[in-house]
Amino acid sequence: MTFAITQNCCTDAACVAVCPVNCIHPAPGERDFGTTEMLYIDPAACIDCGACADACPVDAVHPAEELPRAQQQYAGINAAYFERSGRPVPQGAADHGPNFHAWGTPHFERVLPADFAPLRVAIVGTGPAGMYAAEDLLLHTRSEVTLVDRLPAPGGLIRYGVAPDHPATKRIGETFARFHTHPRVHMHLGLDVGTHVTAAELAAHHDAVVYAVGASTDRRLGIPGEDLPGSIAATTFVAWYNAHPEVAPDAVALSADRVVVVGNGNVALDVARILVSDPGALADTAVAGHALGELRRSKVREVVLLGRRGPEHAACSGTELLALKSLPGVGLVVDDHDPRIGAAVDSSEATEKARLFRDLPREAVDWSAPPDTSGQRPRIVFRFHSEPLEMRGDEQIRSVRATGGAGAQEIAAGLALRAIGYRGVPQAGLPFDEGSGTVPHERGRVTGRPGTYVVGWIKRGPSGGIGANRRCAAETVGTLLDDAVAGRLSAPTAGASAFRRLARRRR
Repeated sequence: MTFAITQNCCTDAACVAVCPVNCIHPAPGERDFGTTEMLYIDPAACIDCGACADACPVDAVHPAEELPRAQQQYAGINAAYFERSGRPVPQGAADHGPNFHAWGTPHFERVLPADFAPLRVAIVGTGPAGMYAAEDLLLHTRSEVTLVDRLPAPGGLIRYGVAPDHPATKRIGETFARFHTHPRVHMHLGLDVGTHVTAAELAAHHDAVVYAVGASTDRRLGIPGEDLPGSIAATTFVAWYNAHPEVAPDAVALSADRVVVVGNGNVALDVARILVSDPGALADTAVAGHALGELRRSKVREVVLLGRRGPEHAACSGTELLALKSLPGVGLVVDDHDPRIGAAVDSSEATEKARLFRDLPREAVDWSAPPDTSGQRPRIVFRFHSEPLEMRGDEQIRSVRATGGAGAQEIAAGLALRAIGYRGVPQAGLPFDEGSGTVPHERGRVTGRPGTYVVGWIKRGPSGGIGANRRCAAETVGTLLDDAVAGRLSAPTAGASAFRRLARRRR
């Protein structure tokens, strides 16, 4: 029996580190690492030891023969990766067989803790980026870590951004939570840097400060009617069903029979899936109670996903699309309004992404008619080569005017969600690049701010999943430690207990 990696893969490569036979690829240092949607297990090399399954923080690794029906295709997906790309041969493997793991000369990228005095580091943000940085500091140095989060509960996007029907992905929060009670960690929740304490005060109490504040707002479309009631950001919708404390329980009303979602990335698929899922299936998840109640009352029968480009360029990952295709009781259809769609999907040279749409029915949808509400199952419509031109309505959005193969068309809808990406916001006391929505930096070191660092989406922009933050944090922490060894960090002017008193007083 071999193991297979499935949809939930977070690509943080914890499995690669424990594999005794080097059968998981692409591995760190290999050309494709960080660019593929997931990691893959070579069935020809796997020895069924299960170490990868034990190490996986998101429960994505399972015995191939025990995969549930909806995930059985992942055994073939894992094998196909190696058929396409070939099997990497470690140095020395030719003399020892395919399962030989080549152990090279050991080297250590981290400086030794003895090279500098114990550091006191503040990390602002307790999402994946911040917690990977904390883990690195706690496991490889003698640092004391102060965790600061403006929200009343830790977790960042793991808690407030992952869809509730992805409990395995949320499980990585348990891995991070073990550091919340580490003896060298002090955590301050509900403390906002810029409101309760200043960036200067935080820096004065620590050797270094790492900002892991993510990208907390959304990108805008810049079209007329975008601010009409009923036109909201997908980030707001996601926060609403995850009980984010800054989004009101009544922020979303599902009284329309058709919803238009602008975008076809993973967030767009998440919100579309939640909108048409059986509320009974969500009842045992972490979905917010107010959201579950509204979903039970929902009148939504159709969700339209607008994509500016064709199916070969769909922004969603293949794994999320496969999961959507397995959603029970929901129909999927492609609006065949443009001849480029069929050409891209049916071509013998179709891209791997385009082939995923090949088995979906295609029809020329009549947008002048309302969706069928006679009791048939709800459906999701992919509309490619279409972008919004205008949101129309008076006191409430009534339609979305969008481009199409035969000219602009008006799609009646009572709710529109823009899911075209997250965006970082300026941080008090830090420089900010308005163009990229990030803090200017060099390998994580904030430009012009000695002792101040960034990690995660506020550092590199809203790209990459959970695992990308591990590599991002390693770079930033490496830069911080280099500065510590070189004596470029200023010693705190006040003790750790003084900051705890300050936080209690201000909060």
